[in-house]
Amino acid sequence: MSTPSSGRPAGASGGALPPVPPPPPSRSSGPTTSRPSSTPRTQGAARPGRKAAPSGGDPGSGSGGSGGADRANGPPSAGGHGPDAPPVPSPDEPRPYGRPVPTENWGWFARVPLRARLVAIIALLLAAGLGITALATTTVVAQYLVGQVDQQLDLTASAVADETFRGNESRSTLPSEYYVLIRWNNGAETPNYWDPVVERSGTPQIPTFMAQEVATRTGTPFTVSSVGGTKPAEWRVVPYPVISKLTGETVGTAYVALPLSGIHETVKVLGRTLAVSALGIALIGGAVAYLAVQRALRPLREIEETAADIAGGDLTRRIRPAPPSTEVGSLAASLNTMLNHIERAFAASEASEARMRRFVSDASHELRTPLATVRGYGELYRMGALTTPEQMDDTMRRIEDSATRMGTLVNDLLALARLDEGRPIRHEPVNLAALARDSAGDLHALDPTRPVRVVGLGGGSADAPSELTVIGDEDRLRQVLANLIGNVSQHTPAGTPVEIALGTGAPQEGGGADVAVLEVRDHGPGITPEQAAHVFERFYRADSSRNRASGGSGLGMAIVAAIVGAHQGHISVAPTQGGGLTVHVELPTRRYDDGSSPDRT
Repeated sequence: MSTPSSGRPAGASGGALPPVPPPPPSRSSGPTTSRPSSTPRTQGAARPGRKAAPSGGDPGSGSGGSGGADRANGPPSAGGHGPDAPPVPSPDEPRPYGRPVPTENWGWFARVPLRARLVAIIALLLAAGLGITALATTTVVAQYLVGQVDQQLDLTASAVADETFRGNESRSTLPSEYYVLIRWNNGAETPNYWDPVVERSGTPQIPTFMAQEVATRTGTPFTVSSVGGTKPAEWRVVPYPVISKLTGETVGTAYVALPLSGIHETVKVLGRTLAVSALGIALIGGAVAYLAVQRALRPLREIEETAADIAGGDLTRRIRPAPPSTEVGSLAASLNTMLNHIERAFAASEASEARMRRFVSDASHELRTPLATVRGYGELYRMGALTTPEQMDDTMRRIEDSATRMGTLVNDLLALARLDEGRPIRHEPVNLAALARDSAGDLHALDPTRPVRVVGLGGGSADAPSELTVIGDEDRLRQVLANLIGNVSQHTPAGTPVEIALGTGAPQEGGGADVAVLEVRDHGPGITPEQAAHVFERFYRADSSRNRASGGSGLGMAIVAAIVGAHQGHISVAPTQGGGLTVHVELPTRRYDDGSSPDRT
């Protein structure tokens, strides 16, 4: 099957162009993509919610002067890769949001790997926690033991002082840690102690108190230092007044003391034990944390390796999935989705470049032949080879035909360029049934021997709706029908029956509101599935020759697909039951918003 250009029959083209990839979605226009076909139908345009894709070849500027002038007044390219695209900012350039990203002069902490940071933090937290625990434990234990000494002094100090007072000059020879010092009011002192204790812990340095101070300190322990001894220690001292039983007067002050050397030793041993335990636990915890962090960060290392491979050019690498409930799983899923988009974008960009080169090549080829014809006949005229009026008339007719062909091609390219740019079209109620009846009359006028019927989707003439309102541009929709019936007229034998079917139905992919359906069914030879896959490509002709007698430039069906896409519709082809080809068109029956509608492709 061939593709007519703006109602003219289409010819054959040797090179088939793949469909132009869609632009990235934006706020102002929706992208156009090709939906995967799960049926024998072949897609050619976007469904509602999409706009026509921009042409990779920019035909308005690469194929004719009028197209270039038209595009010069159009909006700038949104691709971001042209000469007018804004420059990409450097990583350290200030941005309108967020903080600038430093690219040099990193501190030493920034250079430490994450796993080392985590292990160090865990080890330091363990050490700090155990250190605080050791300090608190030794403090509490020391206070508790001192309290025990105070309790012992409270229970026994008075009795010990009385015993010393009664013994007066005698020295105790029994093992005892008590140190008793009686200071008489006349200035004399009477100590009583066990020599080994004083030799080891030293002599307590007990200050001299006035009578009033002794009265306030009676029974209240206090701590003093010592002098001498092999291991000087602090002493816990409690004062008591010495009262004479004969006179009932206070004759002196008795100081009863107990050494704290045992408590100090206990606290030192406990502190050393807790410190060693804390160090051991911190080291063991750091080792366990290292293994745990290594295992926990293994997916991140895989992500790092995958990113390095992708940076090296391998866009097929993917990250191993993890449970989506975890942070790594969520990150892996997001990155895999992003990588899929990036791979498709790169593939689409490469395909777009290839299509652009082929598009420019085909457009140049199509224009070169009529230009060569005009030039050749001009040279004949300049050389004086045209000597008779008949030759002049024939030459001018051929020049006019070539100019007409070039004008048609340039107009088609300009129409595609305007559609690719997403220029707004009218959104008005259009009676599609009236357009179908007019097109049936036009086809009958082209070939009076051809049976042409307007039927319903079920196939009956009585089922054909008298009115079928769609929202769109009437002139563009007339061009769609003109190209379709012109294609049928050119590529089916004379007298081949044709039906134009109308009706409403659900979109082929389901969901959304009902759409208006238009089908042009012919019963000719049809096309192969391979040809159907390329029927909406630009400059594609079903026959392999370049003979212009067999058709036009191969832009007719591409224009049809672009117009349907601009109306947020969908077009596809399928075999007609009994032989032939059916072109299936879906158009919205409700007002849409040029791309802000939901994507239905």
